[in-house]
Amino acid sequence: MDGHRRHYEANKLQKRLRRLTGRAIADFDMIRGGDRVMVCLSGGKDSYALLDLLLSLKAHAPVDFEVLAFHLDQKHPGYPAHVLPDYLTARGVPFRVVTQDTYSVVKRVLPEGATMCGLCSRLRRGVIYRVAKEMGATRIALGHHRDDLLQTFFLNLFFAGKLKSMPPKLVSDDGQHIVIRPLAYVREQDLQRYAQLKGFPIVPCNLCGSQDNLQRQQVKQMLRDWDKRFPGRIESMFRSLQDVVPSHLADTRLFDFAGLQAPGAPVESGDLVFDEEPVCAPLSPLTS
Repeated sequence: MDGHRRHYEANKLQKRLRRLTGRAIADFDMIRGGDRVMVCLSGGKDSYALLDLLLSLKAHAPVDFEVLAFHLDQKHPGYPAHVLPDYLTARGVPFRVVTQDTYSVVKRVLPEGATMCGLCSRLRRGVIYRVAKEMGATRIALGHHRDDLLQTFFLNLFFAGKLKSMPPKLVSDDGQHIVIRPLAYVREQDLQRYAQLKGFPIVPCNLCGSQDNLQRQQVKQMLRDWDKRFPGRIESMFRSLQDVVPSHLADTRLFDFAGLQAPGAPVESGDLVFDEEPVCAPLSPLTS
C-alpha cells in the first residue's frame, strides 16, 4: 500500500473509531469538562489506539479536558525502555513511567505454568491508583474493547457462575477513582487494522499475554469461530449486554419475585421466554 492510500485508509478508519468512542463516552458520561484523563498505556495496539483517539477527540470535543499517559515498566524480558517515552514526547503528551519489577514477583510467587494474570493485575492496579492520585487524574482510561467485554462475560458465565462483564464505567475497587473504557463499542479487528495503518511502535509483552493456557484465550477462540460460522452473532450478543431483563432471569436481588402478582390484564414483561424471532436479525449500528 502506497503512502497516500495508507493515509486515506487510516483517516477513514479513525473517523469511524472516533465516532464509536465518542458515542460510548456520551452514552456513559465518561468524560466531562475539566477532567484529567490518565490513559494507561501498555504499549499494545489497544492502548495506543485509545490514546490516539482521545487526543483526536480532545481536538474536536465541545468540552475541554486533558489527556495524560501512564506506563508501568514491569521489567519483563526484552522490554525496550526508550520506545514509549520517545513516542509520548513526540506526541507532546504529559506522562509518567514507573518501574516496578512485578515480573520477578510473579515468577517467584507462582508455580511454573500457573496463570499469571490475576496476580499481575492486582500488582498493577495498586500502582495505577497511586499514580492517578499523584497526577491529579479524575479519570483512569483503560484500552479494553468490545471483544474484551464479551470475553469477560463468557469467562464469568463458564468459570465463575456469574452474569457479569467489564462495565464501560465503574468505581475502582479502592473507591477512590472512576475507571472508564472508551473503546467499549470498538471491535478488536478494527483496532488491529488501525495500529497497522498508524504504525504504532508496539512494545512486546512476554509476561502473561503469551500464555497459551489462559481461559481467556480459549473463550477468544470460541468467539472467533462463532463469528466466522454465524455472522451477526457477536453483534447480537453485545446488544444483549445493553438490554437486560431482570424479570426473566433468576436473581432475587434484582427482581421482586416474592412480591409478584397477576394484575389481571396483559403486561409487556409477561411470559414470553423468547421474543418474536426476526427472519434476519439486523446488525448493530455499532458495526457501521
